[in-house]
Amino acid sequence: MKAIDKQWGIRPQREKALMLARREVAAFVCDAVNLEGLPFTLPEVQTLLDGITVGGHKVSDQQIVLNQGKAWESLFASLREHGFAVSRAYACALHAIAAKEEVLTWGAFRCGGVTIAGTDWLPPKHTELPRLFERMVQEADVLEDIYDRAIFVFLEMARTQFFYDVNKRMGRFMMNGLLLDAGYPAINLPARHKLEFNRLMLNFYATGDQAPMNAFMRSCLDPKIIKIMKEDLPKQARPVR
Repeated sequence: MKAIDKQWGIRPQREKALMLARREVAAFVCDAVNLEGLPFTLPEVQTLLDGITVGGHKVSDQQIVLNQGKAWESLFASLREHGFAVSRAYACALHAIAAKEEVLTWGAFRCGGVTIAGTDWLPPKHTELPRLFERMVQEADVLEDIYDRAIFVFLEMARTQFFYDVNKRMGRFMMNGLLLDAGYPAINLPARHKLEFNRLMLNFYATGDQAPMNAFMRSCLDPKIIKIMKEDLPKQARPVR
């Protein structure tokens, strides 16, 4: 089903959405690693992504930053080639980049049990994961609002824990890939909202109620980005019909 934006009335503009996301990659990476407890500054992340090492950080932590940057580049390449898909194969291929040498295994669904700190919620058995991924895709496809659809994928991936680790980051990659592929702006999760994010996620793990997290994620979409997306294209930039 083709999805639309019901909240802000954004018209899909794929190239504009991709351009805006490319310009914010360093911020996306910086916020993502800070949410994981790695205190990199934005200039440090920009320097690392430019191929220059920075002092004062573990080599392993710097590699996590670089992995996030490489995953974004892989995502953009897939979007340029219209090769993005909310599929098990694509998610595993992107996880192989984003989680390389950070987790027990990368690039494949977990083959054992996991827990989530701070909650009694126990993710499903690993034998259920392929079926649950397909169910997630089917349930997402019937959601008419594009942001409901994308946020649903993020939250289901986080709660189901398809991988041994890097599940929330992977969920956000898939969420933003879905949004950008449809021509809508990506959502960045600012690290300054870490406390609220963690509190709401723990409640979501326990209850499965997506509504509070859906509202929170929508609040993270930068109003400036919404305004730019709603600007009319100059006449010379409009496609000839």
